[in-house]
Amino acid sequence: MKYSIDQHRFGVNYTPTHAWYYGWNDFQPDEIARDLDSIAQLGADHIRLMLIWPYFQPNPKTVSEAHLVRLDTLMGLAAQRELEVVVSLFTGWLSGYAFKPPFQQDQTFYDLEYSAPPQELYLRTVAEHMRRHENFLGFDLGNELNCCWQAPHRSVGDAWSGHMLALAREVAPGGVHGNGVDHQPWFQPATFSPQHLAQAQEIIPLHCWTFFTGALQRSGGDCLHPRPLHLLSSMASLARAYAGDPNKPVWVQEFGMVPDWTDPANIPTFVEASIRNAIDAGVSWFTWWSSHDIDTRYAFDPLEYAMGLMTNERRMKAHAHVFKELAESYRGKPVASNPRPLPAPPAEHHTDAVWAWLDDRVASCSRE
Repeated sequence: MKYSIDQHRFGVNYTPTHAWYYGWNDFQPDEIARDLDSIAQLGADHIRLMLIWPYFQPNPKTVSEAHLVRLDTLMGLAAQRELEVVVSLFTGWLSGYAFKPPFQQDQTFYDLEYSAPPQELYLRTVAEHMRRHENFLGFDLGNELNCCWQAPHRSVGDAWSGHMLALAREVAPGGVHGNGVDHQPWFQPATFSPQHLAQAQEIIPLHCWTFFTGALQRSGGDCLHPRPLHLLSSMASLARAYAGDPNKPVWVQEFGMVPDWTDPANIPTFVEASIRNAIDAGVSWFTWWSSHDIDTRYAFDPLEYAMGLMTNERRMKAHAHVFKELAESYRGKPVASNPRPLPAPPAEHHTDAVWAWLDDRVASCSRE
């Protein structure tokens, strides 16, 4: 691993410019190489890469050799550019679409008795290939699994997550493995408990979207209000409170801002202030969503098209230059420790109670 969890690192969630993630089926290495060149120019040291699960495992007893070879090729291209790769396995949910293998029933996804054999086959097989690549950073169990499959009770989701994290550590020792859920389990009962997410992972991945969490709406749509600008740092404090450790490493695995939510002129300021606030709060890793805009010839929700640091033609946007400056200034530097204890997590687990807790942290940060 190029940098430890106690050092800052910066990366992007990779969105291919050619054919989006349908490119696993229309694989164009030259196009991917050009994408990775542009990502390296951002100052990124890693990418988060989505494996579309039904493409890679079309049947419960088989994993597609063709797709594994394509993954090996991409890993090699990333290594040539000194990019480490986090591989998201059970995807699942991506940019508003749900990709589900025909053999996997929604209601049994987290039922280990029913689902473990094909899921374990998939994880073990991909791990065999990842062990060949020195730039493999670790497994993300899946992109926002709770958006695609919901557990009947958090104890069921926690048991599944704990089992799969343990298996990932067994078959890919030395990797940084996590469960990249969205914000919902932190704000309300939703498939996984915040206690499990905070305590069962070496570094806690957080998805800190100002719009989806409600931070932007609670701030009158002003992305430069203290609430959105401190969302990364206040959610890090929330996760650490559940961990019972004010210095538990935190990885902001997804965050971003789009013109649909604010004047584009505000975005560079948002990027710089929110990242600096999070650095001051001791957040370790930052992974922007996403690397490139989506080609508008595909049908997506309009806000999905403009989430990249770069255009679909690989041109850097104004806030990409800010991201690059921060990456080059802080990458590899040690993460600051927090000498102060955190308050207990919210007494009630619902959105208003959590926001009251987060607002107290924002106010505290503003006073400091």
